[in-house]
Amino acid sequence: MKENKLFTILKYVKNYKRYVFGHISTVFVSVFFNIFSLVMVIPFLKLLFVGTDKLIYVKPAFALNVESLTGTVNYYISQMIINNSKEYALAFICIMVLISIFLKNAFLYLSQYYIAPVRSGVMRDIRKDLYGRIIQLPLLYFSEKKKGDIISRMTNDVQEVEWAVMSSVTIIFREPLTILFSLIVMIFMSWQLSLFVFILLPVTGFIIGRIGRSLKRTSVKGQIKMGHMLSIIEETLSGLRIIKAFSAHQFCNDKFKSTNDSYMTIFTRMTRKRDLSSPLSEFLSITVVCIVIWFGGKLVLGGNIGADMFIGYIAIFSQIIAPAKSFSTGYYNIQKGKASIDRINSILNEEIKIHEIPNAQSVNTFNNKIEFKNVNFSYENEPVLNNINLLVEKGKTIAIVGPSGAGKSTMIDLLPRFYDILGGDILLDGIPIKNYKIPDLRKLMGIVTQESILFNDTFANNIAFGNTDVPLDKIIAAAKVANAHNFIMENKEGYDFIIGDRGTKLSGGQKQRLTIARAVLKNPPILLLDEATSALDTESEKLVQEALNNLMKNRTTIVIAHRLSTIQHADEIIVLQKGEIVERGKHNLLIEQNGVYRKLYDMQSFS
Repeated sequence: MKENKLFTILKYVKNYKRYVFGHISTVFVSVFFNIFSLVMVIPFLKLLFVGTDKLIYVKPAFALNVESLTGTVNYYISQMIINNSKEYALAFICIMVLISIFLKNAFLYLSQYYIAPVRSGVMRDIRKDLYGRIIQLPLLYFSEKKKGDIISRMTNDVQEVEWAVMSSVTIIFREPLTILFSLIVMIFMSWQLSLFVFILLPVTGFIIGRIGRSLKRTSVKGQIKMGHMLSIIEETLSGLRIIKAFSAHQFCNDKFKSTNDSYMTIFTRMTRKRDLSSPLSEFLSITVVCIVIWFGGKLVLGGNIGADMFIGYIAIFSQIIAPAKSFSTGYYNIQKGKASIDRINSILNEEIKIHEIPNAQSVNTFNNKIEFKNVNFSYENEPVLNNINLLVEKGKTIAIVGPSGAGKSTMIDLLPRFYDILGGDILLDGIPIKNYKIPDLRKLMGIVTQESILFNDTFANNIAFGNTDVPLDKIIAAAKVANAHNFIMENKEGYDFIIGDRGTKLSGGQKQRLTIARAVLKNPPILLLDEATSALDTESEKLVQEALNNLMKNRTTIVIAHRLSTIQHADEIIVLQKGEIVERGKHNLLIEQNGVYRKLYDMQSFS
């Protein structure tokens, strides 16, 4: 492992230092009282089996060894028997055990009380950072990834981290501490037995570790397969109309069944490996206990250790079994969770290729012109635009036409820096757009695309998208300009009507007019229209085109047009073919040239 995957979690945990400190402190105290209650077994046994002739009347000198400590405890118990009775001493020991058990559990609860906001807070912070990263990543990233897989990482993988990792962090800290405290006490009690234990425990740890690494590999496969399954579900929901239209139910069922069956196989294998941790660790621990009992019994028979001390030793050592079992289970869970951490990190560590330069300047007005100078652009190694030169003066309407794949949409996407050019320059009022703050640059532009991007919210909130506290009268005014007010008011709820997922309750023309209303409210000086009417019927196109004409008044507009009849009055028409400008000029001039534009125009005229 090149870098500890848990560092991702620790980066978030450090924001909750106060709670972490409280958790560690209370765990420490809880473990102390747990061991203390077990140590009280030794004087209890001595009290039951030792006669009054073995009572201690002189307090031993203090020393940091087991003889001095046990001698001191036996001295005080002897004093209780001498001054009161054995029954009194027995009651005292029982009360001490009861108090220590109560304090152990009280501090154990406090440790969980302190860790709860850490667990929920870390998950909240991871989700927040993931969502923030998703919003920042360039569009090119999403063209290469499946949406279902991204959703899986933001939901299932984050949940896996919460369940598998965060729930196990406490165990991974508390149980080793319990084992450490127990081992320290055991060393004081008998170093020979403890040395024997130290030889046996690493063997069990090695076996557990091998299975844990295998579980992580299986978990990686499971998370990837779950991402594929969510992608199929997302595509099915998005394309349900096409699935029904092409009677592709069986095809889609078979595709989903194959992925689902594959995930079941992986999940079964993963669950079996995880479930093996508990019985395996318990068996190994009991095996070690039996060997220790055998070896310790030999020491007792040889007079090297007292029977009461040995029984107390076994009582404390037996308490290592439960922590070791929990620790191995937690270890397996963390190994499984590391696969999810890797998938989360792949998003959090993804490079944001659209950078804002240091000390970028603000811009809130557009005064003169937009200029493309020798612009080149490629997707990966595929050239899209080559040596583009274009001047767009303020207030002018420039139309871009050409066959599919010519680079029209890409050319528009370069202006708000959805992508960055690979060569040349794009200037806004004589200054490269890379010199501007990205949010300021995008505020100057209103975008209406062929696909109406709407949200499952009200009419009002879709029009005012990205703005808060917009007065309703301004929203209504924008809707009227976009020819949207009338159909909005046909609903009883008016502007409070929820339009459904992606505007499914609206027609294509209504959705498009709603996006135009959104652009009207933004009131940008520059308009980018990407085939905004190409997917509409004639009646809807007329209404939308009228709305677009209203929107384009007194604005600088770059419009991509599929229907050439809508851009005949443009100030200049740019004809793209294979990423290059092959023709330019007004409509009549291009018709007379009898080139690419004329062919496109004639094809539409006779269709």
